[in-house]
Amino acid sequence: MGVLITGGSGALGKSLKTVFKDAYFPTHAEMDIANQDAIDKTIQDYKPNTLIHTAALVDIRECEDDKEKAWLTNVEGTQNIVNALKKLNNNCYLIYMSTACVFAGENEKFYTEDDVPAPKNYYSFTKLCGELVVRQYDNSCIIRTNFVPKEQWKYPEAFIDRFGTYLFSDNVAKGISYVCKKKEKGIIHIVGDKRMSMYELALLTGTKNLRKMTLNDYEGPLLTIDMSLSTKKWEKYKIK
Repeated sequence: MGVLITGGSGALGKSLKTVFKDAYFPTHAEMDIANQDAIDKTIQDYKPNTLIHTAALVDIRECEDDKEKAWLTNVEGTQNIVNALKKLNNNCYLIYMSTACVFAGENEKFYTEDDVPAPKNYYSFTKLCGELVVRQYDNSCIIRTNFVPKEQWKYPEAFIDRFGTYLFSDNVAKGISYVCKKKEKGIIHIVGDKRMSMYELALLTGTKNLRKMTLNDYEGPLLTIDMSLSTKKWEKYKIK
């Protein structure tokens, strides 16, 4: 018995591998979260006492363009995890990784765990629905955060008018490990201690020749403009 972590190929999953060195990270082929039978088999075979669910479809455009896939992955996939843990019946501790984007983000506001979500797009809607699914399972914690990997920015430009209390995925992984040790329940925000623009965040990755852009330059699904979080239940972290 040990820790099982979904989404090992994602940015957060890769960071979690450095923190949870002995954890089991099933591949998509081994455990497709859209396949209840595959999940049941993996969880029954491994019998985790902690499961950290990071696997999700996170691309905003893709979620908007393929709502069926987004729902299947982010909502039904999470329901499949919860179903399997209920069948396992060993009181496995479940952490569900949600997002700051469940909030409207229309004003300069630091959202806490007590604020009411209001998703702006289909991606954030499915992540909020995933939260509601996880609430069916008592021994669980929902973590909202906003992070990027500490590597070269993957776009040639970054917004100067979208904001958040961002962290790097390594920071978030360490925060998750502390949440696990304390077996916190309910909703927790893992946040940075400074509100910054996405452009400022991109510069911290060391990316050179980065161009500035504004929301006026953007065409696509509605975006959460201000993803700044605060917390009443946890500490804040310095991005580093």
